[in-house]
Amino acid sequence: MSTVSSAAPHPAASVVKLALPALMLGATAIGFAPIFVRLSEIGPVATGFWRLALAWPLLWVWMLWEQRQARAKGMQVRRPQTVQDWVRLSIPGLFFAADLAVWHIAITLTTVTNATLLANFAPVFVALFAWILFSHRPTLTFVVGMVMAMVGAITLMGDSLSVSRDHLSGDALGLLTSVFYAGYILSVGRLRSLYSTATIMTWSAVSNILILSVVSWAMGESLWPQSSYAWSVLIGLALISHVAGQSLITFALAHLPPAFSSVSLLWQPACAALLAWLLLGESMSPWQGIGGLIVLAGILIARRASQKV
Repeated sequence: MSTVSSAAPHPAASVVKLALPALMLGATAIGFAPIFVRLSEIGPVATGFWRLALAWPLLWVWMLWEQRQARAKGMQVRRPQTVQDWVRLSIPGLFFAADLAVWHIAITLTTVTNATLLANFAPVFVALFAWILFSHRPTLTFVVGMVMAMVGAITLMGDSLSVSRDHLSGDALGLLTSVFYAGYILSVGRLRSLYSTATIMTWSAVSNILILSVVSWAMGESLWPQSSYAWSVLIGLALISHVAGQSLITFALAHLPPAFSSVSLLWQPACAALLAWLLLGESMSPWQGIGGLIVLAGILIARRASQKV
């Protein structure tokens, strides 16, 4: 008689070892997101809508393929069937939609650098919420690694940071973005003990798409791209930053602590700065290179602390 596995079977050691490389590769992939948003010919929230809408069919096919493979092996991937399942799977989408919408609005009210840096304060809120909600108290070594990684991110973007009362509302929204992204990371981390990566990515995208379409309409943005170039940018954003990037991160969150994962995602601004230099011709100073190395050092320290937990 074939055995039936619920939700998520215990992963093999070889799979667990892939978690950190998957997380870093996912952070690299989402580092392309600001580049695609900059190149997009439609509004920022509409761009976020197409990021999810174009990714969803591929995520759906992936989920169906995963279920078919599981049946062939005598296993069963947990599928949403109850109201509780649907509510659970909508929560990451709600947080991610809020993250994208608020961050894209922040970019219009403050500098891109300020908005990006403040949005990457998520590790602070992840560690704080994990402590308050789940009693996951961070160790001193982890805090040192987190602070070091954030100092590296600030150093990375220091040349372009600006402080102004005119930017106050945009800066506040940038910081709010990090709160929403912290909620996304924690909710996905909890769901990965119940559902597969494909299931979470597919169904959480539904609430995300609905919210972003309404916000884009409310802001008066046109949803329909007018050129093949505009479509190619959106397709690249959907495939690279969402299907590849977010899926790798979701996979990694099944095997790594959310707090550490959020620190590792500080690699994203380093990748974004490097890509902007390579693809958009934006200047990159030696200090930015040093900032990237500090980020990596902080991630390694946080990882060492996480392994001892």
